[in-house]
Amino acid sequence: MLKLSRSDSSNPDFQALVRLLDAYLAKIDGEETHFYSQYNKIDSLKHVVVLYENDIPKACGAIKEIDSQRMEVKRMYTAEDSRGKGFGSTVLSDLEKWAAEMGYKACVLETGKRQPDAIALYEKSGYQLIPNYGQYIGVENSVCFEKKLS
Repeated sequence: MLKLSRSDSSNPDFQALVRLLDAYLAKIDGEETHFYSQYNKIDSLKHVVVLYENDIPKACGAIKEIDSQRMEVKRMYTAEDSRGKGFGSTVLSDLEKWAAEMGYKACVLETGKRQPDAIALYEKSGYQLIPNYGQYIGVENSVCFEKKLS
């Protein structure tokens, strides 16, 4: 049975999944991990979604405000043994719904070019490629996306 839980970054299941995410990204990004980690602190995220399968945390994501109109999708992760089940899409959809419920007009995000599965998820979910924003301007490995919310 699947269950979604909305929480904040104090959720221990979210924290455990993020540790797995950080280890995964360290393998992919190597030395560049240090650059990205400064922008991926989770100590004050107010909007976190954790997906549970049979009460076991399997996927997560978060959103944080960029400005009065946009939320940024952060810390998306699905446990390696649970990929291919649509859990990432389910979490992302709930994050978008939550952002829309709060009156935001769009979600933006950054991901790495070395993460084709993540890029495929965002494109499949209706995200459009945009110029890199903020701290990602000029970063060769970064690619940024946006989706307008209804």
